[in-house]
Amino acid sequence: MEMEMAKPQAEHGFLRRLVGTWEVRDMPDAGTWVEVVRSLHGIWFVAEGNGQMPGGGDATTVLTLGYDPAKGRYVGSWIGSMMTHMWVYDGEVSADGNTLSLYTTGPDFENPGRTGEYREQIIINDDDHRIFNSSAKQADGRWKQFMEVNYRRVS
Repeated sequence: MEMEMAKPQAEHGFLRRLVGTWEVRDMPDAGTWVEVVRSLHGIWFVAEGNGQMPGGGDATTVLTLGYDPAKGRYVGSWIGSMMTHMWVYDGEVSADGNTLSLYTTGPDFENPGRTGEYREQIIINDDDHRIFNSSAKQADGRWKQFMEVNYRRVS
């Protein structure tokens, strides 16, 4: 039996917009952060970030993103050298095509030992500017944003 090679879908178009080198300068108490996003044949996208954490200390992060046609959903993961939890994502792109919302569960930072629900969003403002934000689901079901970072394309 021969495996059929995956082919990029129209939905991969959102992820292609992320390819390049991006810089962050607005992280409070942190140095410059650089993220390089590359494509694995248009199917998977890998973003590796390197820089200084707020409060000091070198850090590296790796974000993987793809689109699973069988699920009709965006999928991915995130790991960072500052923690031992691997975040696993499931998400969708907004109707206007500019916001990828990724849902995940992980450690509840306000209640140690418990798990919380999170939503992270990648919002594309234009070809050279995007936003990444994180929100925690509150008891009443609302999302409370606790982080926002602005990225500028440098190449």
